[in-house]
Amino acid sequence: MKLPTELHSLAKKVLLLEAEAIQGVAAALDERPDFAQCVGAILARRGRVVVTGIGKSAHIAGKMVATFNSTGTPALFMHAADAIHGDLGMIQADDFVIAISKSGDTPEIKVLVPLLKRKGVPLAALVSNADSYLGQQADFILHAPVTREACPHNLAPTTSTTAALALGDALAVCLLESRDFSRHDFANLHPGGTLGKQLYLKVGDLSRQNQQPQVAESAPLRDIILEISGKRLGATAVLSEAGALVGIITDGDLRRMLTAHAGRLDAVTARDILTPGPVTVEVDDFAVEALARMQARNITQLLVTEQGRFSGFIHLHDLLREGLV
Repeated sequence: MKLPTELHSLAKKVLLLEAEAIQGVAAALDERPDFAQCVGAILARRGRVVVTGIGKSAHIAGKMVATFNSTGTPALFMHAADAIHGDLGMIQADDFVIAISKSGDTPEIKVLVPLLKRKGVPLAALVSNADSYLGQQADFILHAPVTREACPHNLAPTTSTTAALALGDALAVCLLESRDFSRHDFANLHPGGTLGKQLYLKVGDLSRQNQQPQVAESAPLRDIILEISGKRLGATAVLSEAGALVGIITDGDLRRMLTAHAGRLDAVTARDILTPGPVTVEVDDFAVEALARMQARNITQLLVTEQGRFSGFIHLHDLLREGLV
């Protein structure tokens, strides 16, 4: 077993080798026009991007497909070995194929390429060796040059798969930008989990589940206490006789009032202890905006308005429950 210092140095070496490889891929973009042409060709197709590979390249292909699909480019994964045993049927006339192979000369790829050519679909080769069989047969070369693997034996795909993965990400982002793929488009494809909630969950989706504590400006102290304690949000809105929002009273306001008005509690009304100009959020704002306002002001609830009128409350607990905090 190596010493911790040796392991630390080895890990840094691997990371630096892989970072250097990605820099090499970035530099290779300047050497040929294929990348930009490939983006244009994919955008011109009405079908899917079918990504294929063998071995570790197949795993990279699967990740590329997931990234394409989540960023507005419909894609399918096709294992290169399975392709020649029936899966080739998934490729349609208006699809685009990307084949991933470090060497570009694996037996499965050599069998697959003529079959793809026969289908007449455009083919891009994501390869380390641009002069390989795959590189020579492809319509576009996505060049990911790698001089050696991070593996000490120069055998296990490490640096090469990282380089291919990074180039695939670059392709996905360029397609995303070219399609003007927006945050709202992203939200439509990611409705689940915290990420999705950040992009689609609105304040009203949460505030409508809460009670709506409210008192008039003239409400006596007893009514204020009953409203706050009965509706369990730690605060109440204060409304004018015309129904306009004029302030908020919190548990903290009540405690401070007991000190300031200790001798005349029977005469205290909501008007005497409210905080005017409370922080609000609109029902159609995103819930993450409500969280940002709470964090900026170190508070735990916000008054919710709808077109300027009091609509309810959103509490920090609502956001915690949804996993946004």
